[in-house]
Amino acid sequence: MDLVVKGRGDRVSGQTRARLERKLSRLERLESRLDRVEVEVTWEARRRVDGGHRVAASCRTPRRTYRASATGSDLDATIDRLVERLERQISSDHGRRRSRMLEGANRVKSGRSPSSATSQNPQEG
Repeated sequence: MDLVVKGRGDRVSGQTRARLERKLSRLERLESRLDRVEVEVTWEARRRVDGGHRVAASCRTPRRTYRASATGSDLDATIDRLVERLERQISSDHGRRRSRMLEGANRVKSGRSPSSATSQNPQEG
């Protein structure tokens, strides 16, 4: 998994990058096909309602891209919120794909069709 960390408004320290790598490694356990994760950490001098830190991420797999963002006054809490949102997206996508697969698997019960079942009794006609 490639991790790209971009900083806006302030430099991203090595400690913040290590924290992001540790927290985002949980996503790799959920989705083993993660190719690239891009994270943008923004520090705003004019703090909005939620706080001064904003973290946005996009996780790319071969068939799907997951995106999430979070804001807060504390960088650690903001990163946790972001990872929770990405985990929820990945797990719900897995659930949708699994239910589709199981739904299709229930359709095939036997090799016999209803028309061939009636033609096997030649004594009735």
